[in-house]
Amino acid sequence: MTLFRTPLLLAAVLLLALGGCASRPINPPITKADPRTGYRFDTRQAHGMHKENLVVLAFSGGGTRAAAFSYGVLEFLRRTEVTGPDGNTVRLLDAVDIITGVSGGSFTALAYGLYGDKLFSDYEQRFLKRDVQGEIIARTFSPSNWGALWSLGWGRSELAAQLYDEILFDGATFGDLDRGRGPLILASATDISTGARFVFNQSTFDVICSDLNAVPLSRAAAASSAVPVVLSPVTINNYGGTCDTRLPPWMQLFANATEPPRPAARAIRSLKDMQAYGDGVHRPYLHLVDGGVSDNVGMRSVLDSLEISQALHEAGAPTPLDRARRIIVFIVNSLSSPPTNWDESEAPPGTVNILLKSAGVPIDRYSYEAVELLRDMAARWQTLRLIGGSAAMATNKDPVVAAALRVPNAEIYAIDVSFPALKDKDELAYLNQQPTSFVLPDEAVDRLRAAAGTIIMDSPEFQRLLKDVGARIVTDSPRPAVPKMESAAK
Repeated sequence: MTLFRTPLLLAAVLLLALGGCASRPINPPITKADPRTGYRFDTRQAHGMHKENLVVLAFSGGGTRAAAFSYGVLEFLRRTEVTGPDGNTVRLLDAVDIITGVSGGSFTALAYGLYGDKLFSDYEQRFLKRDVQGEIIARTFSPSNWGALWSLGWGRSELAAQLYDEILFDGATFGDLDRGRGPLILASATDISTGARFVFNQSTFDVICSDLNAVPLSRAAAASSAVPVVLSPVTINNYGGTCDTRLPPWMQLFANATEPPRPAARAIRSLKDMQAYGDGVHRPYLHLVDGGVSDNVGMRSVLDSLEISQALHEAGAPTPLDRARRIIVFIVNSLSSPPTNWDESEAPPGTVNILLKSAGVPIDRYSYEAVELLRDMAARWQTLRLIGGSAAMATNKDPVVAAALRVPNAEIYAIDVSFPALKDKDELAYLNQQPTSFVLPDEAVDRLRAAAGTIIMDSPEFQRLLKDVGARIVTDSPRPAVPKMESAAK
């Protein structure tokens, strides 16, 4: 009796054998961490055009819904110009310094960082109006990929990363972003072992003693959107402890404190989570899943930076934000809240519905809290500045009181770009029905994009910003034609 009775069985075995040779990309090690190089905030400051304004876009998770909604924000900022009191006119998009991206929002953030204005030519066709989810499923069930999917460390997210690279990123790495002059892009994932945020910047990669510039953008996007169970974790090598990584200067200032300063307690805990990666001997591999598990609106990095800045001001130490007069944050939150009729029935919802809701509700609640924390910080800074400048405090020489009243001089503008801000209730209901998936009808993509601009224009905080800077909108025209997408760094 022969081992292989049919050509079909033989072909299947050969496919599995060939696929079994697949291996995941390995992020390379570095021998010496250098805080003056690599893709990080400190090295990107030289590219900032408007030093007195720090403009941040925070793109939430939510699959194609989030990618399209955040893209609509970029479109609005691109076609909107403002004229300041000095008579100079600038596109709002050119004022953006940092874009944080989580899950679906990370695709738009990374793609804009790579392509710049060239993104606006065919991002819709290449990604937003494409059945990305269907293509991942088709590849998963293709026999040609079965062997690879059974290989150690090469799961469904690696399969997805290959697709993202083919259809969107064209082989680009963080080195391409580092060579470009666009805003700093901070895509984040979640360390499934600890629940800590993992941000793709060189500061994080210094701790794991690895070179971020060699990491494909497609793998960062895959890690940031690796929904647990549905997609496999993205595994990266950890060489922590082999490259003489040093604590940042601000943390060394507080290293010997009995208790961390309150304004920065959460930020210091986040950094200590990251410092734990330094034990590469016992943690040689890190497994990353969807960034929404730890921070679904991409706000944690923003809040950490502001809290650290306040703590350093109290200590009388300089900060990177000292020259900023305004910190402008667009919180682009595509959270949808479709109504249910569960409470109308004595019978409880089914198991699948309960699992989906139990996974989403805590994330949604934290998203709301992150936005409110930023607003609370803005109000607290404003109040402390008023107290510190009052006549009653002019003669107060108590150093403890003086330290407590020292806060950054920057005014914070928290511009909430989320569905509930829509005045059109029918449109709100339509957008709330859009699922968290990587495929949407073309109409839904277009309505999400349009809604983003409408919400910004109607935002009281955005109008307050324009009034405070003495600016007026001079154009809000349809986007012009642009050349085909090609890396802005190439």
